[in-house]
Amino acid sequence: MPEKRPVVVRETRPEDFDGIVALSEDVYHSHPWTPAQLASHHAIFPEGQFVALDAESGQLLGMAASLIIAWSDYEPQGAWPGFTDNGMFTNHDPGGRTLYGAEVMARPAEQGRGIGTALYRARRELAVRLRMLRIRAGARLRGYGKFARELLPLEYVLRVVRGELFDPTLSFQLRRGFHVIDVVSGYLRHDEESLGFAATIQWLNPAEARPEDYGTANPAFAPYAPKPG
Repeated sequence: MPEKRPVVVRETRPEDFDGIVALSEDVYHSHPWTPAQLASHHAIFPEGQFVALDAESGQLLGMAASLIIAWSDYEPQGAWPGFTDNGMFTNHDPGGRTLYGAEVMARPAEQGRGIGTALYRARRELAVRLRMLRIRAGARLRGYGKFARELLPLEYVLRVVRGELFDPTLSFQLRRGFHVIDVVSGYLRHDEESLGFAATIQWLNPAEARPEDYGTANPAFAPYAPKPG
């Protein structure tokens, strides 16, 4: 396990773009973020873009990208390209109340240092500062491909929620205070690990949420959702 040197998070700057592209290639091995997309994020909503750095060396360890949307403008079963305007964030709506998490990633060789935790904390603090009702995102089901022959996506997610199975993405997010409200297909259509399936996850801002905001789109997840008060 890598040495746990301090990690700092700050807003993304243009000089970080090349490092983010290289990081995304390291993480995904294909379809990395492009400088044009990153420049669009920075121009449209700079407060929603973060990088995690080694506090001593300044090495880029991770990044997070988000935008604001009005959830009612989208199909709940929508895919990542629609929620992010194909990764350009030109659909960012400052009047919306949902902070949409388009990306969080950490350098694989540096995992275990709290990079993802620090980025999620920064995003949550942003949501509170902007008085967002919630954070929502699609959690691609990275482990589902290994179970697809024996479990339907809903069954797989329920077992992850109950702690009976571990999913590299969803299990981490559940430990960060998110809960599942639904399962969608075709979220990332060409993702071989998830076969395109994702869990729609939500974190509610307790300072803004009302009792009626605590429901789930799919009743199967209602027993595992937080309750008002």
